[in-house]
Amino acid sequence: MRIVVKVGTSNIIRANGSVDIHSMDLLARALSDIKSMGNEIILVSSGAIGVGTSKLKLPSRPQELRMKQAVAAVGQCELMHLYDKLFGEYGQMVAQILLTGGDVERKTSAEHLSTTFEALLELGAIPIVNENDSVSPAEIETGKDKVLGDNDTLSSIVAVLCKADLLILLSDIDGLYDKDPRCHSDARLIPEVLSISDALRDGCGDAGQWGTGGMATKLDAAARAMENGIDMIITDGSNIENLYKIVGGEPVGTRFISTRKEAAI
Repeated sequence: MRIVVKVGTSNIIRANGSVDIHSMDLLARALSDIKSMGNEIILVSSGAIGVGTSKLKLPSRPQELRMKQAVAAVGQCELMHLYDKLFGEYGQMVAQILLTGGDVERKTSAEHLSTTFEALLELGAIPIVNENDSVSPAEIETGKDKVLGDNDTLSSIVAVLCKADLLILLSDIDGLYDKDPRCHSDARLIPEVLSISDALRDGCGDAGQWGTGGMATKLDAAARAMENGIDMIITDGSNIENLYKIVGGEPVGTRFISTRKEAAI
């Protein structure tokens, strides 16, 4: 099975701004183990600015665009260093791919990306993907005509480019609820979704309340995946053991079930 896994900043950066090496190690170990079972793994990782802020010992995340992009450049280098070291401990080789909106918009570039992913997987590498924040401000600045803009969207685009079988979003929530669980004690987890309706979107809450990207972007990612024959799961990234349950076929989090299995970019 070819699996794209997206990890959010909140899963690798602690509340105090430090890098959560323990969580990153658990992720690397689990993905390495799942790969050894015969699966192919692509990791989409947020966290460049958070890691850069920690590396540079800044008191807080910068606000100015040029500083965010500079910090992202430092952070991306450190992020890949950590992933290379941690995955290497479990006998795995990683590769870095940084994307901008133009890379996936242009047909020729998208085709080259698709074949590069295929080659890396054929070589046994684990591609690690992020948006190239130092070139493209789409994710770190609000703007119009964004193609990527957040790593939920990016992960769904990567899943389509890679012709993945499954997309897993590791987040700071354990799935989609019928109402905001922070405000409603009777909120119920929705285990399966067959279609993205307007009613479902209306019930997802404000964009910023569940994780950095918000539930709205996760629903957009699910819609893209489902349209291209790919199932998607949202689950709690703080419990890495969920990955084993998912691969084992157990119900975890919320699964968005595709009804069309012929993938098309």
